[in-house]
Amino acid sequence: MREVKVLGSGCASCQATVRLIEEVAAQAGVQVELEKVEEMQEIMKYGVMSTPGVVVDGKVVHAGGVPDRESVRGWLEG
Repeated sequence: MREVKVLGSGCASCQATVRLIEEVAAQAGVQVELEKVEEMQEIMKYGVMSTPGVVVDGKVVHAGGVPDRESVRGWLEG
């Protein structure tokens, strides 16, 4: 199981990122524990300055804008 956090204020891009991760995980058959982190102090702990940010298993893998489907697949299957 992959631990995935989406860092962001809950904006449209953040919501789209959550949906994308859910879709890709389901298609790839990868179980994820998905958490939305909206508190700025928590987001800043990861050093993310532009949202949405994505953290997979404790490592920041993306910041700023909705990631593409292939990147998400790589993070989840990697």
